[in-house]
Amino acid sequence: MIRLSVVVVAALIAPEIQADAPPLPNSFGGETPLQWSVRMADSEMARRGDSLAWKEGGKAKWDYASGLFTLSLLKLNERVSNPRYVRFAESAIGSFISPDGKIQGYQVEDYSLDNINPGKTVLALWQITKDERYKKAAALLRQQLDVQPRTSEGGYWHKQRYPYQMWLDGLYMAAPFYAEYAKLFDEPADFDQVAKQIWLVAQHTYDEKTGLFYHGWDEKKQQDWADKTTGTSSNFWGRAIGWYAMALADVLDFFPSDHPARPEIIATLKKLSDGVMKYQDPASGLWWQVVDQSGRKGNYLEASASSMFVYAMAKGVNRGYLSRDHVPAIVKSYNGIVDTLIKTNANGSISLTQCCSVAGLGYGRNGTFEYYISEPIVENDLKGVGPFILAGIEVQELLGLPMTAGKEQGTMPSRE
Repeated sequence: MIRLSVVVVAALIAPEIQADAPPLPNSFGGETPLQWSVRMADSEMARRGDSLAWKEGGKAKWDYASGLFTLSLLKLNERVSNPRYVRFAESAIGSFISPDGKIQGYQVEDYSLDNINPGKTVLALWQITKDERYKKAAALLRQQLDVQPRTSEGGYWHKQRYPYQMWLDGLYMAAPFYAEYAKLFDEPADFDQVAKQIWLVAQHTYDEKTGLFYHGWDEKKQQDWADKTTGTSSNFWGRAIGWYAMALADVLDFFPSDHPARPEIIATLKKLSDGVMKYQDPASGLWWQVVDQSGRKGNYLEASASSMFVYAMAKGVNRGYLSRDHVPAIVKSYNGIVDTLIKTNANGSISLTQCCSVAGLGYGRNGTFEYYISEPIVENDLKGVGPFILAGIEVQELLGLPMTAGKEQGTMPSRE
């Protein structure tokens, strides 16, 4: 049987759409997506200096946002080789790891899935440097998943302090690390466990009416934010759905091509993408902090969710998981981020504006619309910066542009 590519199939079944589609842009605001990624990476490294590195008595923590940013630097380094990106990641993440693989500030007893996320950078650094302390640290994080508290169905609690709760966020924090570890160290049974986590959170958080996913689910239905019938939270927070979108796109990098759960994971990514596309702001191409409440007073177009959706969907198209029908929405959103949310500073650096600082559930956070719009709006939150860098890499490939940043590479000053 002849297997046709997604692009060929799309052209055959909808030639008039292909023929009438406007030409794709080569640049946004005068620069390619990869150039924007390099500018953002260089800008953020200059802003942060060594503030993410561990020091005795310092403020830096083993943190999922630092893990996301450093991973984006290492992914960028794969396309536009720059030793500064690796050195920054080694400083920010490697500084926490002792020769025996112990991690400063990490407590397995917290059973926090957030703490697993920097493990992706740890695995990347081990593959780059072959330093055994990274392998040992990754094994320590992997061991947490064996003893992570679980719901009655086997779903990981988000943290010890969030009992019987699954959050969309947690799938990004742990699932891609778990899948990559399984691939690198030949533990094929673990792919079944990764697939189970993805399936369980989809089963409990997906809303058929809107096509969106709720932020969290409480098995016991006891939390003040939980619906007493379904256990779900009450709103569709953009970044939570973005975390899940990136998780789905990233785990597929490591899943065996013949794993029985792979088609279901791809189908879930498609379902998520189709759902969020219905709520894309038609003017800017961006997505709202509370996704389905466009224009409601206090709601705003949010940078991290928009960047996450662009990254996950562009990667989905590039890998053949999604059809090119998604390309116009992806390009419109990326253009909207550059046009609306990127600010050029006096020193030539750039900033990403309109990032939700943080949001969660429980401990006074009741999951209402009013709650989500009440959290601080900041610039250059790493939870937005990292996905913006990753999005640029994927959009560059989506547009068929060469994987070079040209003259823009490395132009921002370093504070190393």
